[in-house]
Amino acid sequence: MPERAAAAAHPYQSLTPDVVMDALASVGLFGDGRQMALSSYENRVYQLHLEDGAVVVAKFYRPGRWHADQILEEHAFAQELMAAEIPVVGPLTLQGSTLHHFGGFAFSVSPWRGGRLPELDDPEVLEWVGRFLARIHAVGAVQPFRHRPALDLASFGSASREWLLAHDQVPLDVQSSWAQASQQALDLVAAHACLTGAPTQGEAIQRLRLHGDCHPGNILWTPLELPASAGPGPHFVDLDDARMGPAVQDLWMLLSGDRPQRSRQLGILVDGYEQFRPFDRRELALIEPLRTLRLLHYSAWLARRWHDPTFPRHFPWFGSSDYWQGQVQMLQEQIEAMQEAPLVV
Repeated sequence: MPERAAAAAHPYQSLTPDVVMDALASVGLFGDGRQMALSSYENRVYQLHLEDGAVVVAKFYRPGRWHADQILEEHAFAQELMAAEIPVVGPLTLQGSTLHHFGGFAFSVSPWRGGRLPELDDPEVLEWVGRFLARIHAVGAVQPFRHRPALDLASFGSASREWLLAHDQVPLDVQSSWAQASQQALDLVAAHACLTGAPTQGEAIQRLRLHGDCHPGNILWTPLELPASAGPGPHFVDLDDARMGPAVQDLWMLLSGDRPQRSRQLGILVDGYEQFRPFDRRELALIEPLRTLRLLHYSAWLARRWHDPTFPRHFPWFGSSDYWQGQVQMLQEQIEAMQEAPLVV
């Protein structure tokens, strides 16, 4: 079958355990043979035990996604954050660089950090996370990315929609309703100049360097009852999606529940945030447009990655008429949400 042949030819098929160990050895790190694949779809990430007893995490970047300057810019941002004593887990400098190449792959190595998902129903945890997000953004606002893209309507929304339609990813029985709903949703997103780059009257909403994918799974929480040497509190990982964008992008994915619950959570996050940095309340109107862009981008991401054999295994429901009908319903809900008054804090 063509699909099976394409899957067999995927570059990650050649990333065997031996290649992973040889890549580590190429930068002077020698594993004791123990390695474990960590949850990651975009890249391949492994926890490895070294002969000296240390534990590291090696990330092998998806070929063709980022070029070297973009990866190094992410690494430099992580190093800026760590220099400001912000608990971000960034790559190690080995043999004079944070980015290495072996066997056709670009890779980096970071120290391993344990932790659990943050309990975001705990006000103290939410406030603590808000404080650190403000500190991340204070560093992020110092200078822009030069090589990494922005989170905007064109790249996340319009390009995703056009690619899905051009490559016949939406079944014919749903295509018309999805095309209509997605266009109507993007028309509403286009009303926000911060997401289009259009000129505005008055002061524009600031775009800064972001974590970019700040969902609970990218925050490791170390229990507060541990000694100070353990670094209790949040540790932010995986800056792979770092982009330019509005600050609220790093807040809204931490919200859940109905509108009153989300308002309460956001209020606590912003209380913590504003202990270190002002929060522009105009950005609250961007939450639902940003959610809409992520919804479209996610469908396009799954479709673009389908030749990677790990995607059909982990997302077997993707691509069916039921999936796309569900997307139409979610887009219609987003159309309604974008026409409602934004959350207030």
